[in-house]
Amino acid sequence: MMKTKSLLLFFVLSSTFMIAQEKLADKFFGNYGYVKATELYKEVLKKGDTSLHVLTRLGDCYYNNSKSEEAALWYEKALKKYDEKVNPEYIYKYIQSLRSLGKYTEANEWMKKFTEIQNNDTRAKDYDPENIAKYNELAKTENDRIVKLINLPFNSKYSDFGSYVYNDQLYFASARNTDEKKLYSWNQEPFLDLYSVAINKDGDSISYGSADFLNAEKVNTDYHEASIAITNDGKTMYFTRDNVSKKNKVQYDKKGTTHLKLYRASLVGEIWTDIVELPFNDDIFSTGHPTLSPDNKTLYFVSDRDGGLGQTDIYKVEITGDNTYSEPENLGEKINTEGREMFPFVSKDSTFYFSSDGHLNLGLLDIFKSDILKDSTAESENLGAPYNSGYDDFAFFLNDSENENDKTGYFSSNRPDGQGSDDIYSFDASICIQTIKGITRNSNTNEILTGVTVKLINEVGKVLEEVESNENGEYQFMVDCDKKYTIVGSKEDYKDDKKTVSTNNENEKVTEVDLNLEPLIKDNQIVINPIFFDFDKWNIRTDAQYELENIVDVMRAHPTMVIKIESHTDSRGSDRYNMKLSDRRAKSTRDYIISRGIAAERIESAIGYGESQLLNKCSNGVKCSKEEHQLNRRSYFYILKE
Repeated sequence: MMKTKSLLLFFVLSSTFMIAQEKLADKFFGNYGYVKATELYKEVLKKGDTSLHVLTRLGDCYYNNSKSEEAALWYEKALKKYDEKVNPEYIYKYIQSLRSLGKYTEANEWMKKFTEIQNNDTRAKDYDPENIAKYNELAKTENDRIVKLINLPFNSKYSDFGSYVYNDQLYFASARNTDEKKLYSWNQEPFLDLYSVAINKDGDSISYGSADFLNAEKVNTDYHEASIAITNDGKTMYFTRDNVSKKNKVQYDKKGTTHLKLYRASLVGEIWTDIVELPFNDDIFSTGHPTLSPDNKTLYFVSDRDGGLGQTDIYKVEITGDNTYSEPENLGEKINTEGREMFPFVSKDSTFYFSSDGHLNLGLLDIFKSDILKDSTAESENLGAPYNSGYDDFAFFLNDSENENDKTGYFSSNRPDGQGSDDIYSFDASICIQTIKGITRNSNTNEILTGVTVKLINEVGKVLEEVESNENGEYQFMVDCDKKYTIVGSKEDYKDDKKTVSTNNENEKVTEVDLNLEPLIKDNQIVINPIFFDFDKWNIRTDAQYELENIVDVMRAHPTMVIKIESHTDSRGSDRYNMKLSDRRAKSTRDYIISRGIAAERIESAIGYGESQLLNKCSNGVKCSKEEHQLNRRSYFYILKE
């Protein structure tokens, strides 16, 4: 019977210890002390606690420090043991860890499960299970790329696409003209017409006017008009139209197919008129989607004419005079594939953008960029998410800007959750960067501290970067705008200092954040914050354990150090009782330090002095405040030998 009671007592005490240590680990985790938290969680694990909380927290400790191999190990253990009880967020972190290790096949299998569980999650919406590496490389997370997308307010329930901006007017094609009775048989929507909408700018704020029928004479017909390009002087517009006769009748080839053609219009007053068909059109193939080089000397377009590489290819012609052009030249296999290449656009810096379903993509048409105009050997690069999705993404347009960091513009997509079949989206990928910098100092002397480890931590607790302060105590991080960060400074024999910084949207702003680390060793003592005990008790609470870890760290850093512990109470209670209480507290403090792996012989003594060494007037019978009594409740850790 006695043996049973002893075993029961052992299990109760062991369970209580594990719970306390787990709470302590949680406290370090909450304060970004991932290394210490890892150590403590592993100790709890050794004592038999293999709970879901402990396993996933161990995974998080490594994940937040970008240690993918260890993170994957602990997430896998949690998933194997608890399966459906695991929060899907940990499945996603496991997937990310596997990808980081190049284990795409395993990541793909777990992504299938994540998609089944989280079918409304945006990270799962565009997932393509047929191509493992493709998803990993192109479907970047929001932490990898910061781009603000807006579905524009003038989109209709019909097809709207093909943005082109000139003089604060946005030109686009739309099938919204329901006044016409004719419907395009392909999608049972009205035929496309050209529209314009005013762009209103007020500082950083942008709004749009109402969409108006293009101010043009005989540009819009009963059939399709779309995809324009305007010369730098604003006097000439190239646009795409169905093959329409002078009598406004659509023309068909021998197979009954109507093709697209390119046209040119001139601005007379405020009206687009004098429409001329370009000479390299033909009735037996399509030519459309015009764009101009920055110097307006080259016209790029799309065609399915004979001799191409695929279904539709991108070509160029030199503009040599009044409606005279060089022979069309195919841009070659670095751009064109066996599939569809469409919607070319050339930015101010001569970067070539286009859409394709033939290059590696997330599905259907994706937007690509290439330096082909500057380097004939350049490869095409998929822009990735969020520009691209598992749907058609096309008609990319980048606004002109003198600031190379300004990356704003438009593209079109038929991705879900839009207003119509095709919608126009604005994007803002401007690189807004700020600097957080500071100096690390000794908080007591204000002297420069060198070699301080400074960590940059994001809002979800992930360590983004880690540096050491230099010989002048300086550190620096480049950070994103409109974010919240935590800066933590650590150095052996010092308490961590932690500061929170919120950045705004002011580009290149510099925020100075000095870190002041308090030394733990002062004269002949290790000095920590006061250790608190519950009333009339001597067990070590979690907050006391958290402070005592500073003692553990110092003694680990100085393996020959020997200390003694003194514990004191205030005057409340009898002298004799306070002497016993303080002695129990001193010894429980000693026992905790020993339990953390410090050899018992390195603590020479742990003695309580009760109320015999008060620091102020608050002796028996003297009325004092709580704060004055608190001053007398203290512990000392004297260094006897280093």
